[in-house]
Amino acid sequence: MSSLDKNWPSLSCPSSNGLRFWSHEWEKHGTCSESELDQRDYFEAALKLKQKVNLLQILKKADINPDDGFYSLDSIVEAIKEATGHTPGIECNKDSAGNSQLYQIFVCVDTSGADIIECPVLPKGRCASNLQFAKF
Repeated sequence: MSSLDKNWPSLSCPSSNGLRFWSHEWEKHGTCSESELDQRDYFEAALKLKQKVNLLQILKKADINPDDGFYSLDSIVEAIKEATGHTPGIECNKDSAGNSQLYQIFVCVDTSGADIIECPVLPKGRCASNLQFAKF
């Protein structure tokens, strides 16, 4: 659990203990791999994959930082695609000023949880051509 607390926190509600958040992650995403991974194996595989493919480090290497700056959607997609070999899905939200912000990055993973694969369907995000990468 401490590894999940450290590496997979619920940033939307940091005061929670994460159990509800992780339960949601299993129900929404983990059950796709249930034929190969039980819950514990799923979360262990996810943490290993995060070490292998650290999206924050990929973006930082491309000088895309969580600094409240604005970055082109294309540069975010290309940085991730170059590092992983696969096109990510990007979801945005809007802040109170109406700025389009990077909200979620989607990558698809094989059922073993070991490798990123091309997503059969990408989310239809409504992102502006320039996104704010908010501090966290």
